[in-house]
Amino acid sequence: MANLNHPLKEKLNLQKLLNNGELNTIKEQQASWSVYEVIKLMQELPSAQRILLFRLLDKDRAIDVFERLDTTQQTDLVQAMADPEAVQLFEKLDPDLRVHLFDELPAKVTKRLLAALSPEARESVNVLLNYPPESVGRIMNPRYLAVRSHNTVREALAVLRSSNLEDDELRVIFVIDEKRYYKGVVSLTRLVRAEPDAKIETLLEGSDVFVRASEKRTVAARLLKQYDLVALPVVDGEGRLVGAVSFDDVIDVLEEEASETMYQMAGIVDVRRQRDIIHSEKLTRGPILYAVSVRIVFLLVTVAGGLVTGGLIDQFEEVLATILAAAVFIPLVMDMGGNVGTQSTTIFARGLALGHIDLAKFWWHVRREVGIGLVMGLLLGVVTGVIAWQWQGIPNGFPQIGIAVGVSICAVVTLATFLGFLLPYTLTKLGFDHAPGADPFITTIKDFTGLALYFSLVNFLLAV
Repeated sequence: MANLNHPLKEKLNLQKLLNNGELNTIKEQQASWSVYEVIKLMQELPSAQRILLFRLLDKDRAIDVFERLDTTQQTDLVQAMADPEAVQLFEKLDPDLRVHLFDELPAKVTKRLLAALSPEARESVNVLLNYPPESVGRIMNPRYLAVRSHNTVREALAVLRSSNLEDDELRVIFVIDEKRYYKGVVSLTRLVRAEPDAKIETLLEGSDVFVRASEKRTVAARLLKQYDLVALPVVDGEGRLVGAVSFDDVIDVLEEEASETMYQMAGIVDVRRQRDIIHSEKLTRGPILYAVSVRIVFLLVTVAGGLVTGGLIDQFEEVLATILAAAVFIPLVMDMGGNVGTQSTTIFARGLALGHIDLAKFWWHVRREVGIGLVMGLLLGVVTGVIAWQWQGIPNGFPQIGIAVGVSICAVVTLATFLGFLLPYTLTKLGFDHAPGADPFITTIKDFTGLALYFSLVNFLLAV
């Protein structure tokens, strides 16, 4: 059955068996199928036959298959089940997966199924539902193994052996005190190798690595990746242990964030849908007019900015006519700010998606970026100023042009780093998608201000 070069459905004539009601034959056959093969089959079957096949699976196999289906397929199956059957399935799922499905199901279905759960299962769901939708508390697993810091290794191993948790929930053991305050973790390997009479508190590590249940899920994802952890302890506002988060719990968060960032940086997220991700199918095979409409609005801002900048150059026509050398550096002043602004918006978008930029500390990030911009501006200003002085200044009798170019470059680069953070942040706060919108605004503002400063300096320094 493992040979997937020949579709399993053709090999077993599954649809024919289902249509003929030969359910016992299918039930016997499915015992030899892998979970992957079952999922592949279910994806190929019509909805009615999909639920029928699912009901024929062994109970343990059914749970494994269900947990690996995507959210849409899971909700379709649940809604096709009778309430007792759905409740029986929900009782066996991890609490965080239950909550995720309850979020996706219609409110009436959620309310009905929640009321039918056992008191223990209902309590675990209600605990998680009390946290904000995007918080760590929604995805944490309230099932974990914890021992007291004053316990001995022998006592901890006894607790481990008597636990009814799954194997993947026992890879790390959390340590708490008498009031359930989190104290650290002990790995299973270290516990087994320690002396039986050793105190758990002597084996502690990771006492300062934890996440609060109220924090965003991206924080947990970042910590798990940063410290390469098997599981991350989750504490409440006072530091009491309330759950655990594993990498499996946050992998979807990382994939969603990465996909959204790539779409946004490509400038293909429609502002009218704000932060919704456009499906790949529609973007790669949809109408050409759709792709145009997504990006054209903000590109018109660049057109308007170009016209305004052109009007500015026209106002300094006398300067250009008198000192033709001044025109040589117009592209340099315009392009330098554009490149730096693009760098800053890219850094902002990636940092925001990966959780490296905290919007609550936005102005700290702005000050840091502007500081970087000022240093780069000073360096680039000196370099370009010297080049301008030597190239067009001294030979043509206008050495002051080096000062005009250098000061303008320094100012434009610093301004571009400021706008590169401020404009995406402002658009995000206003509910717009910043990816296609930030760069056109930055281009317009820095071109106008940079050239206005440049021409004003040329006019002043050279007394045109």
